[in-house]
Amino acid sequence: MSRPLSKLVFKGISGFPAARSSKIVSGSFYQNGMRYSTSVPNDSDTHDDFKPANKFDGSGLSLKELVEQDVKDNPVMLYMKGVPEVPQCGFSSLAVRVLKQYAVPLSARNILEDPELKTAVKAFSHWPTFPQIFIKGEFIGGSDIILNMHQSGELKEKLKDIAVNQEKSA
Repeated sequence: MSRPLSKLVFKGISGFPAARSSKIVSGSFYQNGMRYSTSVPNDSDTHDDFKPANKFDGSGLSLKELVEQDVKDNPVMLYMKGVPEVPQCGFSSLAVRVLKQYAVPLSARNILEDPELKTAVKAFSHWPTFPQIFIKGEFIGGSDIILNMHQSGELKEKLKDIAVNQEKSA
């Protein structure tokens, strides 16, 4: 008895025109008879803690300048999803694991904390995906490129003087 009833209910729902179409209407869209909103209401009761914030506002640097400074000041700079201790995607995790093989100082920023930082890094490198790895101020690429360089021995050569410089300063 439940089978014919479920078919009847499904057939009844799928018979509605809204259930078969998807149409965007001023920040909202209807799909399968449900209304979804793509806009955030301008609610005076919304607390400031729940509004998006730029974590780098207090630094006095634009995000472009911040990225430039990061890349210049850090021998190995990684823009990733998450942090090296807790990567939040497999590609970021792979990049961290490969770079940790070389015992070099690794600086990183979590691009998930600020969408504007993510955009600034993409504009700086002209590269669309993450993670993004910079070594001695030079954009190298993502985890696939670092892995290939590791396997070919090229990464060891590129990081050699960074590890040596760190040993001398220690």
